[in-house]
Amino acid sequence: MKTLLRKNDIVVAIAGRSRGKQGKILELQRSKGRALVEGLNMIKRHMRKSQLHPQGAIVEKEGPLPLSNLMLFCPKCNKGVRLGLKRDGDKRIRFCRKCQYEFDKK
Repeated sequence: MKTLLRKNDIVVAIAGRSRGKQGKILELQRSKGRALVEGLNMIKRHMRKSQLHPQGAIVEKEGPLPLSNLMLFCPKCNKGVRLGLKRDGDKRIRFCRKCQYEFDKK
C-alpha cells in the first residue's frame, strides 16, 4: 500500500478508540496497510511461562492501526494535516497543505 507516512513520524489517530491521541510511528506494515504507533491502540497479551516470565504475565503493547486512521501531525498547525509533495531537484519533500510547513527539509 502506498503511503506518505514514514517511521518516526508523529501522527494523530483520527478514528477508533485512540482518537485524538498522538504518538510516534514505531513500525510500518505497508503490505497490510497498518502501523504500530507508540502509546496508541494498547492491547493486552497473555504470555506463557518462560525464563523471562516464570509465572507467566499479561503484557500491554501496541496493536497495529490502519493507515487510514492516521494523519501526520504538523507542529506549526498543531493538529493532524493532509500532505502534499514538492520536488526539490531529485528529492521529494512532504509539506502541510494548510501552512506549507516542510517535513523533510533538513
